[in-house]
Amino acid sequence: MTSEEIRSNVERALEEIRPFLRSDGGDISLISIEDDRVVKVQLEGACVGCSVNTMTLKSGVEMTIKRYVPQIEKVLSIEK
Repeated sequence: MTSEEIRSNVERALEEIRPFLRSDGGDISLISIEDDRVVKVQLEGACVGCSVNTMTLKSGVEMTIKRYVPQIEKVLSIEK
């Protein structure tokens, strides 16, 4: 998979997740993909400071991204 294909698939994964985050007043943005293995995202809106955002990131976001791009090793949340 090329870096461009990886980015496209990560964006598709985030599009799948967004409706759930938006229903709670939040959102997510892709910040970067490093070495085609580490995805950095930024949680926004109600997701910032939410007590379950770590769980959301690991069980929802990371799992969904890895389903689209299995070579991704981890997903990190970047603070503003």
